[in-house]
Amino acid sequence: MKQRLLAMAAVAALLSAAPALAKEDEAPSKRFTAERVFDMEYATDPQVSPDGKTVVYVRHSMDKMTDRDTGHLWSIDLASGAHRPLVTDVSAGRPRWSPDGSRILYMSSNGNGPEMRLLYLDSGRSFSLAQFTEEGPSAATWSPDGKQVAFSMFVKGETPSFAKPLAPPEGAKWNEGVKVINDLTFRFDGAGYLKDGTEQIFVLTVDGGTPRQVTFGEADLGGPQWLDNDTLLVSGNLAEDRDLDPVESEVYKIELADNSISALTSRDGPDLGPVVSPDGKTIAFRGYDDHLKAYEQANLYLMDADGGNVRELAADFPLEFGSIAWAPDGKSLFALCEDHGVLSVYNVSLNGKVGQVVTNVGGASIGRPYGEGSFSISEGRKPVIAYTAGFSDRPAEVATIGANGKDNKVLTELNADVLPFLDMAKVEEIHVASSADGREIEAWVALPPDFKADGSFPMILEIHGGPYAMYSPFFGSEIQRYAAEGYVTVWSNPRGSTGYGEEFAQLIDLAYPGNDYDDLMSVVDELVARDYVSEDRLFITGGSGGGILTAWTVTKTDRFAAAASIKPVINWMTMALAGDIAQFVRRHWIRADPWADPEAFLKFSPIRYVDKVTTPTMIMVGEEDWRTPAWEAEQFYTALKMNGVDTVYVRVPGSPHYIASRPSRLIAKTDNIMGWFAKYDPAKKEDAAEDSGED
Repeated sequence: MKQRLLAMAAVAALLSAAPALAKEDEAPSKRFTAERVFDMEYATDPQVSPDGKTVVYVRHSMDKMTDRDTGHLWSIDLASGAHRPLVTDVSAGRPRWSPDGSRILYMSSNGNGPEMRLLYLDSGRSFSLAQFTEEGPSAATWSPDGKQVAFSMFVKGETPSFAKPLAPPEGAKWNEGVKVINDLTFRFDGAGYLKDGTEQIFVLTVDGGTPRQVTFGEADLGGPQWLDNDTLLVSGNLAEDRDLDPVESEVYKIELADNSISALTSRDGPDLGPVVSPDGKTIAFRGYDDHLKAYEQANLYLMDADGGNVRELAADFPLEFGSIAWAPDGKSLFALCEDHGVLSVYNVSLNGKVGQVVTNVGGASIGRPYGEGSFSISEGRKPVIAYTAGFSDRPAEVATIGANGKDNKVLTELNADVLPFLDMAKVEEIHVASSADGREIEAWVALPPDFKADGSFPMILEIHGGPYAMYSPFFGSEIQRYAAEGYVTVWSNPRGSTGYGEEFAQLIDLAYPGNDYDDLMSVVDELVARDYVSEDRLFITGGSGGGILTAWTVTKTDRFAAAASIKPVINWMTMALAGDIAQFVRRHWIRADPWADPEAFLKFSPIRYVDKVTTPTMIMVGEEDWRTPAWEAEQFYTALKMNGVDTVYVRVPGSPHYIASRPSRLIAKTDNIMGWFAKYDPAKKEDAAEDSGED
């Protein structure tokens, strides 16, 4: 039985990918075929120099031989437009300019382990600042005088044990010793089973040498920022019950003279992301008062350098504040905010006045069209902002704009060698009133190159994860793949999505999945009403939060010809007891104990209603996914089998929750989904019957 199912999945994938397999003597397809995923390039982390004359960024490409998304450093001269490679011999990322603009700190890997390297721009020479083994540095940041860097790094701790193991005889092959676990969170997605130890803070002179550890203990500390040349700011939670309070954090001050640490904040709720004003007198940070909700927006605060005089800035601003940076004159801040499907940079004056500087920041999510991007700002009287620019027909580019919102320029065309020569999907934006309560739901539709509104096309409803996340009208390889194979593909931001204000996001608090089902079906109804798609050729898929919504939907309706639930939550009880964010699910999401109130967990679990499902449903999960572990998918798959519903279980070897982290996984994911849909597409069944001569 297992071999038959695997063979069926493989055949389905082949059917879907068939248009991409052109014969050698045929012209290449002008559709966005599977192999085009390896052609894609995109920009991340643009860093503008202090003088505003140069941008260094990470240029990503897909390495066919290693099946990796690799990054290299490139530079752009803003006066001449010269676009040149800077570090390309190894994979590199996170470039950071020195305060005087003469050097660049960056992270790399030499094949033997992680490196933190310093590049001198006048000579083009670089060197490794220190020797690191398997544990590498992260979040490195320059001191104001440019003489030191601070960073965080994992420090191994003592492994708990209750017995001294016997030493095996020489040459003997004994079983590996037992592993004792005593932490509440003992594995995490992307990291697997966690080693004993914590993230601690280090400083190192830029002449290189041995890093000096400046924090110690059993709690993680990270995100170092310099208050001055002798003082650091970090975020973390030093409370004894920190494992039971997963969102709590404070901003701490570390005096490097004696490594003393003191808290600058104290509220019940997270305080994080401190950024110091140019004169060193004021600290901006983000946080909120914890009301034990599944989602609460981070607000923007200021405090004096000693932690006093805490005040909220722009309290009436409806959006959440993301990453922040001070204006060079210290009179305002710039903040990146999720903003109705896109990212925007806003200027926030110290009296709370907010104005938009630039929008359509994003495009840095290469698989699905999530709102992902970043920005940086130069010094000087006329600051320059560098940012990732998002587009519907291409991945992220590097762009600049003045801090005054003028002189906007896109500086790169990373896919000009490929995408202009392909028939790409056209993207339309639509707004739909939800059948639940009339709320406006924003959505986007990718139309196949040969589209016409004749009611014949198949549709894929693609649902985002999170669920506290946001889809954007930007390029996504998965969306383009679906459209290239003839599917009208729609994605939306149902209630619970971020970027539309806290009230909209909190509509799913203690009610997920719930009326977001109505939001999604209202979008489907709109496409049917417009004659964009055939009522008989509807398909549904989504990952993570989109996976649970897919599973939930097929318990409520049989309108879809087939479904593909990717890395779903199926049972909130097992999620609250064995997932990597179990305590968050228990404390903030459901706000109950599964052993005391199982109904609170089961009433929003698709497994509770699996007997209602008749839709053929594929379940897919990464074999190393600890966010929504394989046993979630397996519960639904087994129950569907027991109930006689057509189903197949697809496991992605080596994959964590982020299946698209490698190009071949992204291709396998989309093509297997389309292969499954093709198996149950009524139009393709009819075509097959006609070809066979059946009546």
